Amino acid sequence: MEKVQNHAKHTLLLWLFCFFFLLHLSSASTPDSYFINCGSNQTITIGSQTFVGDTQPGQPYVRFIIPSLNSTVALKDANQFRNSSSLYHTARIFTTPSSYEFQIKAKGLHVVRLHFFPFTSQQYDFSSAVFDASVLGFSLLSRFSIQSKNSGAVIKEYFLRVTGKELIISFSPSHKISHLAFVNAIEVFSAPDNLITDTAHFIEFTGIKNYNGLLGQVLETLYRINVGGPEITSSNDTLWRSWIPDEKFLKLKSSVMQATAKRAPHYQEESHHSAPLAVYSTAQEMNNGSEVKLPNFNMTWAFPVDSGFKYLVRLHFCDIVSLAPNELYFNVYINYYLAWKDLDLSNLTNQVLGAPYYMDFIADSHNSGLMHISLGPSENSDPSNHNAILNGVEIMKMNGVIGSLPTRNSKKHIILQAGLAIGGFSFFCVLIVAFLLVYKQKRKPKAKDTSPGPFTNAGQKISLAEIQLATNNFDENSLIGRGGFGNVYKGVLENGMKVAVKRSTPGSRQGSSEFLTEIMIFSKIRHHHLLSLIGYCEEQSEMILVYEFMENGTLQNHLYGSDCLPHMSWRQRLMICIGSARGLHYLHTGPAQGIIHRDIKSANILLDGNYVAKVADFGISRSVHDPAQSHVTTNIKGSFGYFDPEYFRWRHLTKKSDVFSFGVVLLEVLCARPAVDHSLPFEQVNLANWAMQWQKEGSLQKIVDPRLADEINADSLRKFGETVERCLAERGDDRPTMVDVLWNLECALRLQDMATHAEPPEDSTQSAYESPLSTIPAIQGELNEDSTHSSSASTEPNEERACSAS
Repeated sequence: MEKVQNHAKHTLLLWLFCFFFLLHLSSASTPDSYFINCGSNQTITIGSQTFVGDTQPGQPYVRFIIPSLNSTVALKDANQFRNSSSLYHTARIFTTPSSYEFQIKAKGLHVVRLHFFPFTSQQYDFSSAVFDASVLGFSLLSRFSIQSKNSGAVIKEYFLRVTGKELIISFSPSHKISHLAFVNAIEVFSAPDNLITDTAHFIEFTGIKNYNGLLGQVLETLYRINVGGPEITSSNDTLWRSWIPDEKFLKLKSSVMQATAKRAPHYQEESHHSAPLAVYSTAQEMNNGSEVKLPNFNMTWAFPVDSGFKYLVRLHFCDIVSLAPNELYFNVYINYYLAWKDLDLSNLTNQVLGAPYYMDFIADSHNSGLMHISLGPSENSDPSNHNAILNGVEIMKMNGVIGSLPTRNSKKHIILQAGLAIGGFSFFCVLIVAFLLVYKQKRKPKAKDTSPGPFTNAGQKISLAEIQLATNNFDENSLIGRGGFGNVYKGVLENGMKVAVKRSTPGSRQGSSEFLTEIMIFSKIRHHHLLSLIGYCEEQSEMILVYEFMENGTLQNHLYGSDCLPHMSWRQRLMICIGSARGLHYLHTGPAQGIIHRDIKSANILLDGNYVAKVADFGISRSVHDPAQSHVTTNIKGSFGYFDPEYFRWRHLTKKSDVFSFGVVLLEVLCARPAVDHSLPFEQVNLANWAMQWQKEGSLQKIVDPRLADEINADSLRKFGETVERCLAERGDDRPTMVDVLWNLECALRLQDMATHAEPPEDSTQSAYESPLSTIPAIQGELNEDSTHSSSASTEPNEERACSAS
């Protein structure tokens, strides 16, 4: 009997223990999970999610505040129901600032998704709505609108850490533009806290550093990519995320191929929320097929992003292609910075193949408005098996630190904030007026400030009013070009001088850097074959550079940019190359410390009315501070197709980097085609690699611009081809200096003229050269145009300078 009683006691204790354990487990793991069908009293199911109507009575999960009476319901017309989810048949409309309030049970990482579908109801046209949205006191959307009625649903997703007991999402019409705000559906739910950690690798030009503070940020999802695989819908993801294919973001589709999986992926501990298995089951790998002629190339994806922000870039990897650990080594680049060298996934997954792994990086937006992600072979990999893989990409915009939580008495809170803001603004205005009065009294009036300031050769300061007058207030009809810095306008100054006016895009960080660099560079240089800076302006937050106007535009346009421009002869092209080489040689040796241009390309070689070549665009140039310094270690900047391989791999910038880029320009001149052309077959995309294959076979004449076929001399072409081949040497030490390049180009010109049995015709470019084959002392004499020149250029003859047909 006693044994029975003891057994009963033990059973009861066991049951009690299980009950309290399950109760604790339930209370500890219960996530917040709110799915709201806005403007509806209906509950609908989309996949595995159940959206509850916000007008259903007695629902404790949502409360309207500020003020609830002005939020109304809009129904979509029946004839618009087709081809759209039932989630978008209703919407909640706000004509004054209003909010949803959610009770938070589990503090930590949360996902907020806002759904918008711009339909037209009997009373409202949502495509005209312009409004703001915020959460936890932080702005999510500012002047948000969906102009197109045919754009479909727009879903905005955010990750944020919630530390309070409530979460308030507010909507406010932009009253100066619109009196309408709306939302079709809202999702608020808990996410695993380890999904986003507080630290990541921060990529900047000085190297890779640790970044702390991610959990204090509001992260907005911009891209979620299933690399090498099909679209993955939200119903196939544990966090209801959608993944789209990578095809439209690839820079060169022929450089990749879908990976052939040799094993199925399998999660390790606590990694099953990072991405679905379907993401890790597919990948892109390098296309090392027989048709690929490039031994070292990168797979590159480009994603449009806003400038001026930092971004969390998450890369997903899973080695499904290797037969054994430590077989796969590759490098990872983000915006051309080396983010991870010699990546071996098996070392990161405890020698387990097929194990998902992801890496987080913080990167600034690229000057081009693109986030570039590149993967390429490592030097540690087997040369016969160069490869790299990528399974997935996520890019999240870091919008800033989360603000304070709004109080319950939101009206009073807003009124108090408005009062403080108005008072502070008034005080600020008083200070500004007082400062201006004092400044006006101290400053002597001047009719016009034309002092060049500290920049001796950099032109004069030109007033904004004069520039506006010269360009007819930046009229579109005066626009002659666009670039990363900003727009370029043709103008005429008060003295009748024609000028090119380069105006920075407002708020551009790239503009500020290039503006200062150009002025500093022009303070050191002056040469017949370098573009002249007439002046600059920095009034009213404007950054404007004013140059001499070049009547014949860019070399690029004359080679292949326009069909309406006249054909340039081979001799004329050689003269342009020689002029450009003279300008570059002066840059490298003439100024006090030497300058590396860093962005030599045909678009940056301009032609005046007499086709005299002038090198332009010094916005990313670098000075060599120590003449004995072999290189400058710096971030990657420049243009695809012109990159020095050593500079791209190691960030070692040298004068020989300009030589390599100039070699590509020489090929553009010869072949009249771009440095990179994705419309061509894969082996022809990169001009330098393609042309060097023909040069090594002794058949360079087969790819010459057909318009030159009947006039180019074989000996001149041979000398030209040899010069290009040396310029494009893999190692910088094997490349010639610019003075050697100049000598060889003049040899090519001399051979061309000898073949035609005619003296060089008199033309406007003749003054730039003593003869078609100038002596080295004559070159040296021209360099002395600038008093700051350092006489470091060699004047001794060498074997390179023997001008012959061989």
